[in-house]
Amino acid sequence: MRNKFTAMGGPDGGDGGRGAHIILKGNRNLWTLLHLRYYKNVLAEDGEKGGANNCHGRDGKDIIIEVPLGTIARDEETGKQEIEILEDGQEIVWLLGGKGGLGNSHFATPTNQTPEHAQPGLPGVDGWKVLELKVLADVGLVGFPNAGKSTLLSVITAAKPKIADYAFTTVTPNLGIVDYRDGRSFCMADLPGIIEGAAEGRGLGHRFLRHIERNAALLFLIPADSKDHSKEYQILVNELEQYNPELLHKQFLIAISKADMLDEELKKAIENEMPKTVPLLFISSVTHQGITALKDKLWTLLNEPIHQ
Repeated sequence: MRNKFTAMGGPDGGDGGRGAHIILKGNRNLWTLLHLRYYKNVLAEDGEKGGANNCHGRDGKDIIIEVPLGTIARDEETGKQEIEILEDGQEIVWLLGGKGGLGNSHFATPTNQTPEHAQPGLPGVDGWKVLELKVLADVGLVGFPNAGKSTLLSVITAAKPKIADYAFTTVTPNLGIVDYRDGRSFCMADLPGIIEGAAEGRGLGHRFLRHIERNAALLFLIPADSKDHSKEYQILVNELEQYNPELLHKQFLIAISKADMLDEELKKAIENEMPKTVPLLFISSVTHQGITALKDKLWTLLNEPIHQ
């Protein structure tokens, strides 16, 4: 310190401010990561240097990146999950700004009252990171390619997914809101078709299975013209178990689609071959057969406790 009243004052260098954090914040009004498509290089500012008269430097202005609920953040190099955003307004510091240095006033001692050194600030963190959105839907549609999932979604909700007569028409999840009674509603997701070996990455593999983890209930859609309804269901369940055994604790419901092709005798035969522990319904997206009963059953599953 040097002024007209103090000719040989002690050290008065203030601390430096910390570097800015990069923060992820949940926003329930966002549904995709599309707004970040061209926001690939994020550079947080440095903290300000400490000033004379023990003035603390200003901290860097934090960068807040708003993301939809269900977003997870990974390190690109290791693939390790670092953050998961599940609540609206939830803020988590993703990348820490460097710590500010200490001014020379911290190093004054009885024997060295005018130290000429200070502690420099620490560098910040850098790296390549990945943001990934897992679908947050109440009900996930599970089935082989061409089981009629997209058609059902277009009938039961206002969603307009791509529909065609070939495998893997759906390559990304489609979401739709199902209007229920008395203004109530729930969200349904049409997920890409699963095939045998999906847990090992065949077909769309993990690109499909990762979205199932967030669904409260799973609707297994099996077409009426399947060669073996029971085997198809077992393959689907087996792929889920291989990917993540915890998925078997979710609520299950089986729907036989294209039921307008079946008479009562065939329906009875299918009922006898399917597992008795899982509710079974017959529906037709074309004739709307069983659609109301399906909504009722799904609402019941979503609002009853899970018994494990």
